[in-house]
Amino acid sequence: MSAIVLDGKALSKQLEAELAVRVEKIKAQLNGEVPILATILVGDDSSSATYVKMKGNACQRIGMDSIKVVLGGDTTTEQLQAEIDKLNANPLVHGILLQHPVPAQIDERACFDRIALEKDVDGVTSLGFGRMAMQEEAYGSATPQGIMHLLNHYEIPLSGKHAVVVGRSAILGKPMSLMLLNANATVTICHSRTQNLAEIVGQADIIVGALGQPEFIKADWVKDGAVVVDAGYHNTDKGGVGDIELAPLVERCAAYTPVPGGVGPMTISTLIRQTVEAAEKSVA
Repeated sequence: MSAIVLDGKALSKQLEAELAVRVEKIKAQLNGEVPILATILVGDDSSSATYVKMKGNACQRIGMDSIKVVLGGDTTTEQLQAEIDKLNANPLVHGILLQHPVPAQIDERACFDRIALEKDVDGVTSLGFGRMAMQEEAYGSATPQGIMHLLNHYEIPLSGKHAVVVGRSAILGKPMSLMLLNANATVTICHSRTQNLAEIVGQADIIVGALGQPEFIKADWVKDGAVVVDAGYHNTDKGGVGDIELAPLVERCAAYTPVPGGVGPMTISTLIRQTVEAAEKSVA
């Protein structure tokens, strides 16, 4: 079996070229101003700092700008919300990203929900989640929305298929499940405490690994001909791996996302694309 490689890196480059053209049009409408994504980093988590830098670099590649707000590790919920309020009120800012995770003393959900719906380009607010679930206008959570774009680009059939999502986080597993449901897939949501997990995974036409544990989902659980989407990334002794034991599946599955180079690039390109869309709406 020759599996389709769901190449998020290649698709993200194509999307960036298209977005650069759209940014030039917005720039003309804004008398030289460009769309702006504001990123908020709280604390000194090195991985989070790297992710924020990558997102800023993506903005630069398509001609956008970014505002970087860096706050100390002792920041309170109220102080973070005040910073979000400033960005909500700034008409030059079209999208706001609060980098997850924040320090433990902060009520992360309250701060996510402080972001204005029209600037919630990372799809993290409760209101945005609810509107997405009800198929109303909203920006979907960036990683699952990127996965949907990837599946659609490669014309992976979803309607009527049994999709198993392993993971239930508010910004990945849950929105992923609802997006697949809205695409007419039959969806089973599992997690680390699901009984008979291997048996359920074995029924999947489409398996999405979104648990956050390296190679938790074993290759021999997955049936031949399945579509394998791995949303995880972990640095291990044998290099970067995802949430799914991928190597033995490459010759057995119908399609798969490589790790790295599959889901990760799509997350960033989706965040940038949704910021461009927010800017377009602001000048419409």
